Amino acid sequence: MAKKSEGKQLAQNKKASHDYFIEDTFEAGIVLMGSEIKSLRMGKANISDAFATIRNGEIFIHNMHISYFEQGNRSNPMDPTRARKLLLHKSQIHKLLGLSKQEGYAIVPLKIYVKNGYAKLLIGLGKGKKQYDKRETAAKKDAQRDIQRALREKQKVAR
Repeated sequence: MAKKSEGKQLAQNKKASHDYFIEDTFEAGIVLMGSEIKSLRMGKANISDAFATIRNGEIFIHNMHISYFEQGNRSNPMDPTRARKLLLHKSQIHKLLGLSKQEGYAIVPLKIYVKNGYAKLLIGLGKGKKQYDKRETAAKKDAQRDIQRALREKQKVAR
């Protein structure tokens, strides 16, 4: 049986790499209700303010905003930022629980995408950056950009 290819990326948390050092990533399924998958496929999701918690051996994502589907069931509106359950193996949840209990660590959603017809959420274990770490990262990015610019200029002159 042929595998379906990985679909497009539906939403990304751009602030995550700025605010955290991502040490480990996990792919989790999302439990959705009603027409939420249709809204997701249309790209009407936002995970920039989202965070994950572990309760009773289950992991949930909070503040992930999925807008209403316009052609969906209007008589049964759902809260767009409700807590949604994530599907992970028990061993992965225990690993995340143990590591996130340490000082300065958090479970951060990174991006939402479709894989084999199912909505997936890539979550990462992140250690919070200090202000000086953020400045250092920005300086490295600027230096790398300057190097690339200089190489391009050198290639243009060589032609």
